[in-house]
Parts: sequence; structure tokens; C-alpha cells
Amino acid sequence: MASNELTCKELVELVTDYLEGVLPPAERRRFEEHLAGCQGCWNYLQQMRATIRLTGQLTEEAIEPQAREALLHVFRAWKNSGKV
Repeated sequence: MASNELTCKELVELVTDYLEGVLPPAERRRFEEHLAGCQGCWNYLQQMRATIRLTGQLTEEAIEPQAREALLHVFRAWKNSGKV
């Protein structure tokens, strides 16, 4: 791999900036060049887009109380694990 090629790990770290359109042009080119040759990262990007689209439609009222409590429990456990 050439030194200026993006790795899969770097792509994952940059995906939010890419989706928000704030990557500098050179980084955006590297990102898109990586996507063109990496099906796994292309799939990851599509999953992120779907997640954003679907969660944008989710309201607190649409979640069953038991599911809401389960999600909060998982989030609190994750937050308290020190991996934030």
C-alpha cells in the first residue's frame, strides 16, 4: 500500500466528517479512492447512511417503554465501562 492510501481503520475514523461534508478535498479524494477498491468499507458507509436515515425517523414516543429502558441500561453500562 502506498503511504498516502487510506487504511480501513482510518476510513472508519473519518466517516462522520465525510458524511457531514467537512473533509478537506485531498482527504475526501483519499476516502473515495479507498471506497472504490474496498467493498467492506463501501458496505460500512452504506450501513452508516442507512442508520442515520432510520434513526432520524425514530422518536422517543415510538419506542416501547421496555425497549427504551433496555437501551438506556446498555448505554449506561457502556458509558460506565470507561470505553467512551
